[in-house]
Amino acid sequence: MTEASNAAASRELIAFRIGEQEFCVDIMSVREIRGWTPATPLPRAPGFMKGVINLRGAVLPIIDLGARFGLRTSEPTARHVIMVAHVGGRMVGLLVDAVSDIIQLTDEAVQPTPDVASEQVKTFVKGLFAIDGRMISLIELDRIIPDAAEAEAA
Repeated sequence: MTEASNAAASRELIAFRIGEQEFCVDIMSVREIRGWTPATPLPRAPGFMKGVINLRGAVLPIIDLGARFGLRTSEPTARHVIMVAHVGGRMVGLLVDAVSDIIQLTDEAVQPTPDVASEQVKTFVKGLFAIDGRMISLIELDRIIPDAAEAEAA
């Protein structure tokens, strides 16, 4: 395998924690990582929506990834971070407990989501991989924002 094809087969991911679980997203989707800023709640917003913040004059919606994944709702502290990411054609803030690593990974290292996982898990988790004794879930960011029908049901 040439160096050019090897570079094409690997990618960089940002790993982050929600509780005791680790997840990652493609680094190219993340525009910046910033400390927690209190969000202004929106009326009748889904439970995973923390609200909005002012990001250099733009209104940025904040999604609590723990709540969105059905894990737990975060009570943000100064230790939490917001990953500003391009999701589904728009910029959003993703509330996570902490960013832990930047990982270089080949596509061959990613294992498919197990068949025993629920369909809801498969909605968000593109695959899994083990690195340094840790199991990390690769997230499909474009699935984070619900479509109109799912939002109505929430």
